[in-house]
Amino acid sequence: MNERVPMIRKKLKKKLDPCRYEHTLGVSYTAMALAMRYGCDLEKAELAGLLHDCARQFDNQTIYEKCLEKGIPVTEDEEKNKVLLHAKYGSYMAEHKYQITDPEILSAIRYHTTGKPDMTLLEKIIYIADYIEPRRNKADNLDSMRQLAFVDIDQALTEIMQGILVYLNETGSNVDSQTESAIDYYQNRQAI
Repeated sequence: MNERVPMIRKKLKKKLDPCRYEHTLGVSYTAMALAMRYGCDLEKAELAGLLHDCARQFDNQTIYEKCLEKGIPVTEDEEKNKVLLHAKYGSYMAEHKYQITDPEILSAIRYHTTGKPDMTLLEKIIYIADYIEPRRNKADNLDSMRQLAFVDIDQALTEIMQGILVYLNETGSNVDSQTESAIDYYQNRQAI
């Protein structure tokens, strides 16, 4: 175990509400399980899982203001749907508050909400772990996605993204252009 992990857990437990903290642990454990399955670095998976929601200690408006204050670019889509900014600001916090310097970990945190085209294995793992961790219970396809994630990570990623797109469209939510790009990329790869 990375020597920073106990310190990070302790800080997160103080900063996050209890449900968010439990979710964070669930994502970290699930990410490590997926990392073992697919041969990804366990330490990176654990750290990215622990820190993926570190910015969730703040409300969406505060995160938006902090992004502007720190000079972190905010897209038009993020202006409309400020919840997306927790991933971008979380990556910033991981680097500046928790001294994470590994660009792969920072990127996995940054894209755990929207995804992106041509994701690394760690990025896929954090994206999927956030969706399937044991305390999640809202998506209709959770049981099948939990199983599929350990059989075919790319298929699980594509199906999770497609399900999220359907949900966003059904609820009339704004679909981020980064999410659309990621979904288009993986749907086209699947068709090949």
